[in-house]
Amino acid sequence: MTSLALCLALCAAAPVQTETSDDGWVSMFDGKSLDGWKINEDGAWAVEDGAIKVSGNRSHLFHNKELRNFVFETEVKTTPGSNSGIFICTKYQDEGWPEQGYEVQVNVSHGDPVKSGSLYNTVKRFDAGVKDGEWYTQRIEVRGDKVRVSINDELLYEFVEPPGVSISRKLGKGVIALQAHDPNSVVYFRNLKYKDLSGE
Repeated sequence: MTSLALCLALCAAAPVQTETSDDGWVSMFDGKSLDGWKINEDGAWAVEDGAIKVSGNRSHLFHNKELRNFVFETEVKTTPGSNSGIFICTKYQDEGWPEQGYEVQVNVSHGDPVKSGSLYNTVKRFDAGVKDGEWYTQRIEVRGDKVRVSINDELLYEFVEPPGVSISRKLGKGVIALQAHDPNSVVYFRNLKYKDLSGE
């Protein structure tokens, strides 16, 4: 085997490397590919101008890192009439709406009255406070039984999960997933990153 062939073989077998900053943030997206993510339902996910483009029929994009206590942050840009979401503490599944964990809504002007930042079917917000076509920052922090959601550095609420929850819609170790909701919804995500708080 030539040195070039050996290098190509080793590089192909190597796991995807993530970039960690000095303050503990880990980048989840290299701006060029969907390495580290897994698509279900043959979704139409793409990378466009350094962002993850969400479009097409229902599909979910699952990250490969399992987390329990963490902070997740991303910049989001919606287009008129679009709907998406960010699932936390969920698990990969081949099809359907994710059954585990919670969804944090991404919706500025879609017909669904539950707007961006809402903890879907749990904490409802009816005013997104942001505009279509403009980047905004969405931040989700999970510590134990608490979920804190912020938009543009403004804390919207802290939800405390009641004890004894026995259904799958609960906090626990899992992954983050993005949602493609319907063919008329186009949403963009960039600068996706997390900080693992398990050591705190």
